[in-house]
Amino acid sequence: MQQLENNAFFWQKLDTLLLSSSCTIDRPKGSAHYKFTNLIYPVDYGFLSDTFGSDQKPIDVFKGSIATNNVDAIAITADILKKDCIVKLLVGCTEEETMRILEFLDQTEFQKAILVRRGNDTPLWSNND
Repeated sequence: MQQLENNAFFWQKLDTLLLSSSCTIDRPKGSAHYKFTNLIYPVDYGFLSDTFGSDQKPIDVFKGSIATNNVDAIAITADILKKDCIVKLLVGCTEEETMRILEFLDQTEFQKAILVRRGNDTPLWSNND
């Protein structure tokens, strides 16, 4: 079985994206999804201006209650209705908020998510800039 190698340099790049972009919150905590009104955002949700995700839209961000400039984790969603996979950054999230985000992302039968938590290891194959 192959394991995920958690590369510290990868997380540094995500932190740089976060710090070099402005974060726009367009769906505050407690607001309903624009299309599915039964889905309520557990934390602030928005995007990083001047960035592009795999869907050619700005990178999505869940912003928790902890003030920080580091990305804590990423959630990767697979959506069979939209036929896409999207990476969402989790910033400043407590453990409880992280679990509520995963529950939010897994509410429908059409979309599921996995969580990759930040690590500090540097694989042997990785190069420092």
